[in-house]
Amino acid sequence: MAAFTAKDVSALRERTGCGMMDCKKALTASEGDMEKAIEFLREKGLAAAAKKAGRIAAEGVVYAIYDEEKKVGAIIEVNSETDFVAKNEKFMDFVAVCAKTVIAANPADVEALLACEGVNGEGTIAAQLQDKILTIGENMKIRRFTRYEGNAYGYVHGGGRIGVLVRFETEAPNNDVFKDFAKTIAMQIVASNPSYLDKASVPAEVVEHEKEILTVQAMNEGKPEEIAKKMVMGRIGKYYKEVCLVEQPFIKDADTPVGAYISQVEKDLGTSVKIAEFVRFEKGEGLEKREDNFADEVASMVK
Repeated sequence: MAAFTAKDVSALRERTGCGMMDCKKALTASEGDMEKAIEFLREKGLAAAAKKAGRIAAEGVVYAIYDEEKKVGAIIEVNSETDFVAKNEKFMDFVAVCAKTVIAANPADVEALLACEGVNGEGTIAAQLQDKILTIGENMKIRRFTRYEGNAYGYVHGGGRIGVLVRFETEAPNNDVFKDFAKTIAMQIVASNPSYLDKASVPAEVVEHEKEILTVQAMNEGKPEEIAKKMVMGRIGKYYKEVCLVEQPFIKDADTPVGAYISQVEKDLGTSVKIAEFVRFEKGEGLEKREDNFADEVASMVK
């Protein structure tokens, strides 16, 4: 039995940034010798991957897929340090494996996905991610994903910069008319970035907060409070047109709201079509991006 304690495992983990199980294996293999254990992890390439894990990963790609046979769709964001990686074939293959594994295994969250066996049969997603970090030489992270069951449509814009997954409730056949409609709705979401589906979806507290802001705006314009409150009722309608998908001006005809376009499609298809839910991922949104000084970078390369 290797002579090491739980404290030794924690200490090794802190020094290398490697996972608990990897640290246990390393200490077992090195019979409790800390320096040999670090060497063991470095030889396995694990310590190198851990070192890369400290780097900011805010580039990468958004990827969406729909399995017509299983009637399940998935959208996923996988981040990398530079946008060059998104053009790497091995990276994109890995992202596709992740999305297909989400469809097949239905993991609860990213942590559960990492523990899943990849659909390609080449080990867990966590192990495959580790391998890509080492072979490509950049830190990478699976940031988030969403999975919809039923009649869904996935759309990716700008080479993976923005992705959308929409779920519909309808008896409409999955023909060219419906697919064109689904793509158009996805493009609308990409372009207009709605926060909610319709007026009913906007939480009451959000509406009240917006009314308070609009009231103060009107009063700052010199309007008396009572008149300001009346003006707010008109302005809140404009707010709904900005944040609610079905209230937004249609991208192909600004004079027509999206809701009216849906009604026309329902007539064309001869059945009800309802947008049940949607999600929009924009690559790196909300993440701190690495600030590189290009001149310094070139100077360091010359040295």
